Amino acid sequence: MTKPIKVFGNSGSPYTQKILSLLRYRNIPYTVSWGDVIHNLSLLEIEPPKPVLLPTMVFDDGDGKNLCMTDTTPIIRYLEEIYINKSVIPNSPVISFLNFLLEDFADEWTTKYMFHYRWHFKEDAENAKKMLVLQHKLNIDNKSMSEFGNHIADRQINRLWVVGSNNETADLIDQSYKRYLMILEEHLKNSSFMFGMRPSSSDFALYGQLTQLVGFDPTPRNIAIKQSPRTVAWVNIMSDLSGLHDKGGIGEFFGINSDNENKPPKINYFNSNDNGWNELNDIPLSLKEMFNEIGRVYIPCLLANAEAHEDGNEVWETQIDSSIWKQKTFPYQVKCLNWIKDEFNKLSGSDKKLVKDYLKGTGCNKILS
Repeated sequence: MTKPIKVFGNSGSPYTQKILSLLRYRNIPYTVSWGDVIHNLSLLEIEPPKPVLLPTMVFDDGDGKNLCMTDTTPIIRYLEEIYINKSVIPNSPVISFLNFLLEDFADEWTTKYMFHYRWHFKEDAENAKKMLVLQHKLNIDNKSMSEFGNHIADRQINRLWVVGSNNETADLIDQSYKRYLMILEEHLKNSSFMFGMRPSSSDFALYGQLTQLVGFDPTPRNIAIKQSPRTVAWVNIMSDLSGLHDKGGIGEFFGINSDNENKPPKINYFNSNDNGWNELNDIPLSLKEMFNEIGRVYIPCLLANAEAHEDGNEVWETQIDSSIWKQKTFPYQVKCLNWIKDEFNKLSGSDKKLVKDYLKGTGCNKILS
């Protein structure tokens, strides 16, 4: 595939940021159009997909026809089929499954942090309703900016309950976010990425949400700066990994002599997928805490949502820690749960046992039985 991929998105969309960072890392050519997706597609006489989501990506199918895709999880797997170099799916089936589970958590739970902080707090909502409009049209007049901004804010604030954000769950979300930052802070002391020396799809999913939490919204950014400076720095680094290699470090630029004065080291850019990943036994213990958090907050929601969907209930509730979590039933998250189960069922019997042994005590095994 030689033609650049067309990406239609918004800079305030964590999923757009997720995929753009991944494309840069993999050195996959693309163009990006900011703003209203349907409008931008119509200018190119491209039929919009149903539903239109951020980002929408348009591929050349090889026969001169456009292939539109909108969900970053299958998009990333499609990219794996058509581009060989710099894979973001670990070569071990066990690590690949853990990566899939972590990517889903990032996409579906940590986005609750973002939505909560952005619209629950007045300062953040005031910031968002201006910036989201300006990211669509910079030269909009102030009166129209205020009108559109208020429309966006009213709509999103009224939807807070849909994702489970309310006065009762506010502390639960806040505490989960702070634990999440502390887990990342500890993990990044040991490893630059989640599963080794190179980024996986879950790294890009975590990064996408964090672009908003530490780069857009004031309240979660201030929390992150205090609790996890490594996470803030990691987000800046993750924005462009196009030249990532295994010989990074601090050297002469900082006045430190290099140990390789006579012969330059051979540089590995991770084009092959047979190196740069951790083995299961080499995963830092710090990452296990992330799966503890997944089992603590996300797994109960997945199970309660699936049960409500099966029973035909539009709203469900479950207990997380000492709080009652209540929100609208999402068919999409039933699909997410089924995807996780499908990935697990692809594993051999011995690999399933390795996964279950690793996740023992985290609460994650509840969705694998």
